[in-house]
Amino acid sequence: MARTKEFDPDAALQAALELFWERGYEATSMSDLVEHLGIGRASIYATFGNKHQLYMKAMDRYLATRDPLMTEELSQPGPALPAVRTLVRRFAAEAGADGTRTIGCFLTNSAAELGARDDIVARRVELSWEQIETLLLASLTRARAQGELSADRDPRALARMLLVLMQGIRLVGKASSDPARVRDAAEQALALLD
Repeated sequence: MARTKEFDPDAALQAALELFWERGYEATSMSDLVEHLGIGRASIYATFGNKHQLYMKAMDRYLATRDPLMTEELSQPGPALPAVRTLVRRFAAEAGADGTRTIGCFLTNSAAELGARDDIVARRVELSWEQIETLLLASLTRARAQGELSADRDPRALARMLLVLMQGIRLVGKASSDPARVRDAAEQALALLD
């Protein structure tokens, strides 16, 4: 007869996400996971697979909670540029906030740590970035159609610039003790939308 799980897999996955987010993939050992999750190594393997599979499940969980918020923010009816500006400013504010500054963005951290040598992580990061770029492109195209953005502006190029800026904000914000650095960069980029 199969044994019932003596732990909540959802809570364990959230705990793993938090630990990976704080320490990164390489700096988190299986022993760290066993201790932090409060479950045995065999239970981790049986429920989530190996460390890499658990990391990917944690990344999926992160994306499932973050990406819908962005979709909602950029899909509101009415003027499109205020939503784009709000999103970029939110990224800058979060990057400079004390509570999030030191851990940064899970996705950006993953790209920086593993993107160049882990094809699975790189594909997942690229997919997320494509989704963000598509959301920005749709908003900027709508802004141009509504007369908020000059007709000579290229929505795709602007969407790509904002994506790169937003990811850079997350990375610089993680290491910088000066929140004005990311805030000023965001405002300069947003001035290109005027």
